[in-house]
Amino acid sequence: MFPAQLLLRYKIIGLLWVLVCALVAQAQQAGGQQKDSANAFARLLRQALHTAMAGKPGAAVVVDVESGKIITQHGMKTAARRLATPGSTVKPFVLMALLKSQKFSSDEAFFCRRTLGIAGKRMDCTHPELAAPLHAEEALAYSCNSYFAAMAERISAADLVSALQHAGFTSPTGWSGDEVTGTVRETQTLEQRQLQALGEEDVKITPLELLAAYRIIALQHRREDKTWEVIYRGLQDSTTYGMAHAAAPDGYNVAGKTGTANSSSSAFTHGWFAGYAPAEKPEIALVVYLEHGRGSDAAAVARMIFTAYGKVKGGH
Repeated sequence: MFPAQLLLRYKIIGLLWVLVCALVAQAQQAGGQQKDSANAFARLLRQALHTAMAGKPGAAVVVDVESGKIITQHGMKTAARRLATPGSTVKPFVLMALLKSQKFSSDEAFFCRRTLGIAGKRMDCTHPELAAPLHAEEALAYSCNSYFAAMAERISAADLVSALQHAGFTSPTGWSGDEVTGTVRETQTLEQRQLQALGEEDVKITPLELLAAYRIIALQHRREDKTWEVIYRGLQDSTTYGMAHAAAPDGYNVAGKTGTANSSSSAFTHGWFAGYAPAEKPEIALVVYLEHGRGSDAAAVARMIFTAYGKVKGGH
């Protein structure tokens, strides 16, 4: 081979080597920027979560919807090991059981009478007085106890238990090595079934289990699964105008559900919020559990986390 040809070959090899090095450096820089961005995102959410939960016994956990990885958490031991009645946060899964039963249509009209007594318990509706009838979407948004108690007559005790178990309320989430699992008991009477459908009796779950269940709803919505469209709309409506409106941040839409339930160990109620953001294509899911409080208190904590998420994402 002539010297000129050798020289040309060495020049080409040298140029290729420079190009490869440049591409590697660019990829490393981009990866570093992505890592820095992810770290800043997690840091901001962590700061917001700890500020929101300061002085409040309970737990809050935020996860990435697509990967299921925990982004930040507060009170992980409580989230993994505290068993409590879920209150109205269970209603989306009752609605799933109703839709699967084929004995129910989400378009059915229902007039709420507001007052409700079940087995000696006052379970009156706390939503605003409504002149118009409710359909499934609005009933979920307003968390209408009368609606869900009436619709519980349409499903069997076994079907309701199956729906709650399918939601993951008796299964480990894998997010903690020492987590406990919930209990769901098959009821014997209609009144027991109604109280179970309201999340008041015969069902106890951990905050992690509730988070896992709402993450699945968010994941199905993200992947444009239309099966539970009425539930997606009801959860977004809940934060827009319904009982979870205290969770709504400025500037973009979120979805979720509050719950207030009586404690079996004290005179206090405990408060829940579970949901996801953005409502249209979820990226994060979260749960807030307050040992002492109401669902509206948990929603106010969630709002601070959603607000921080919106700021770090910039476009919200």
